[in-house]
Amino acid sequence: MQNILSLNVLVLNQNYEPLSVCSVRRAALMLFLGKAEIIEKHDGKRLRSVSTSMAVPSVVRLWAFARIPRKQVILTRRNIIKRDGGQCMYCGTYEGPMTVDHVVPKKFGGRDSWENLVSACMQCNNRKGNRTPEQARMKLLRIPRRPNHIMFIQHFIGVADRRWKPYLFLGESEN
Repeated sequence: MQNILSLNVLVLNQNYEPLSVCSVRRAALMLFLGKAEIIEKHDGKRLRSVSTSMAVPSVVRLWAFARIPRKQVILTRRNIIKRDGGQCMYCGTYEGPMTVDHVVPKKFGGRDSWENLVSACMQCNNRKGNRTPEQARMKLLRIPRRPNHIMFIQHFIGVADRRWKPYLFLGESEN
């Protein structure tokens, strides 16, 4: 069983915008210091001390608006594959080990950037070779984009708790 203090808690800004994810330990400290309030709690779980008891938070909201510079998701092979959901962006397979492919090869001026790197299976990467998708007569399933911090929480960290969905997927229907 996972330690309650290490469970993930979604942290919202005063305007309910997702900011980050922290541990229950960190969230409890923010609550104790009066910097946040509980918006959603884990069912039936409580933190207890000698003199007090509090519900285990799942989502907390800061009392004061925090002006935090947008966190940039670091460009790594692992994060490219996570952004693409472990799927080859050429054939759509999830099978086998994934590599990272430059859409525009470096020899044609392609850079190491979120917009020029995609995950590809070994077969598609070898088939494409050192050519552009057009030259190799291959089509991308979707255009690669830089992920923002909300996309990072949604897809990279994952929705650890169903109670997070209304705050992470605004405008999307719950299924």
